[in-house]
Amino acid sequence: MLKLDTLTKDFATRAVDSVSLEFEAGQVHALLGANGAGKSTLCKMIAGMIQPTHGEMFLAGKEYTPNTKRQAQLAGVQIVQQELNVLPTLSLAENLFLSEFPNRYGILDRRAMRRRAKEILSELGLDQLSPDSPACLLGVGQKQMLEIAANTWQSMRVLILDEPTAALSAPESELLFRKIDGWKSKGVAILYISHRLAEVQTIADRISILRDGKLQGTWNRGQLRQSDMVAQMTDRTDRTDRTDRTDRADRADPVLEVRHIESPPRVKDVSFTLCGGEVLGIAGLVGSGRTELLRAVFGADRAPRGWLRLVGGPERGLFRTPNEAVRAGVVMISEDRKADGLLLTESISSNIQLPMLDLAPLGVASLYRASKAREVAEHYRQELAIRCESTDQSVGTLSGGNQQKVVLAKWLHRGASVLLLDEPTRGIDMAAKELVYEVIRKMAREGKGILVVSSDLEELIGLCDRIGVMSNGKWVETFDGPNFDAQRIVQAMFAGYST
Repeated sequence: MLKLDTLTKDFATRAVDSVSLEFEAGQVHALLGANGAGKSTLCKMIAGMIQPTHGEMFLAGKEYTPNTKRQAQLAGVQIVQQELNVLPTLSLAENLFLSEFPNRYGILDRRAMRRRAKEILSELGLDQLSPDSPACLLGVGQKQMLEIAANTWQSMRVLILDEPTAALSAPESELLFRKIDGWKSKGVAILYISHRLAEVQTIADRISILRDGKLQGTWNRGQLRQSDMVAQMTDRTDRTDRTDRTDRADRADPVLEVRHIESPPRVKDVSFTLCGGEVLGIAGLVGSGRTELLRAVFGADRAPRGWLRLVGGPERGLFRTPNEAVRAGVVMISEDRKADGLLLTESISSNIQLPMLDLAPLGVASLYRASKAREVAEHYRQELAIRCESTDQSVGTLSGGNQQKVVLAKWLHRGASVLLLDEPTRGIDMAAKELVYEVIRKMAREGKGILVVSSDLEELIGLCDRIGVMSNGKWVETFDGPNFDAQRIVQAMFAGYST
């Protein structure tokens, strides 16, 4: 269906280097590689979003040279990008049909648009949502499903899915996989990018791996173990996909107690305790209230009811602002790092220094010195293996995984006794995940309390000492490790929706 012949793209450096690949109709072809390996650049060339420097493409045997994304769409090539492009002020229906609004004689047919939108939303498990609702009310996972729906309702010959399950929980991912089977049966060639290697092993018919812009090889289903994939991506044979809890300090006294917190409509009378030296995971379906719980604890959203206790101190009200939480030793990494975690136009060193500015006794200028900021940033660049030309480089030019490392670095520099991590490894490669896991383990060994929200149940099982499950806004059950029962955890995810 699609053939690439020595496709090459040069920016300041060579991002894609003479890649030749073939994608068969009715197959899922996974494309793997570390962040910065050239996967997204390759996909953008196929989707007409950027033009190759050298090389050729052929679609169904004919020369294929799209100059725009729209030209690619008209040829039957659709792309769902990792970074969401949902317009928050438009309705769900309007987001679905941005590329081609239903019309009669050039006039928008709103009745037809709503009717068709309901059908499309239902197919991807969003039938509980009104097509007239503004997209700003959706969670990140629901926005991801909306993005998928908006790019798959049209006729397709090639579909590019870039980290489509990064924000989805297991049940939503299963729904997507069933849709993928349907697209395969219609002869669509699917190019699938994911850092979830177990997922790739399950759904991919073929696997190709990029490293530093070059194709390392293509393998059929079953030919690669996960450790082989990581070795090909990182040029390291001593890495594994272990996420064990060795050398973890025993849990100490509670560092955070939260009682009867409510943040309508998503958080309903939730109580939990987080101990020092513990990694406590929160599992749940998209929309179950996991993110909203963390935001309410952190003071990012005002919760009308609830109280908390820190490190054996007295009971107190909830934080009114994130600044109040940070001053008390509670920090949070948001699931949306670009909107809530970084200043994209500022440098790496400036972003790492930001949480320290409120400590300046005589104002910002007395603390913020460019030379000191660069020194600190260089330390974390080496410790977290942040790939950049220099720490003066703007964060917006980094890959998603390296942006996440900058977010982690700024809170490590600030220091805290409690860390709230919302999807800390979403959209980053396996090597970067391992680094994040090791940082989490190290902080736990130092006695810090770590609360982790993740849509990847395998990640929680491998990383956490306990896993709490939220369902329909309620904390329904807590499971003790290390021998977690994945089936029981998934069952608990649905418990709040059974009545």
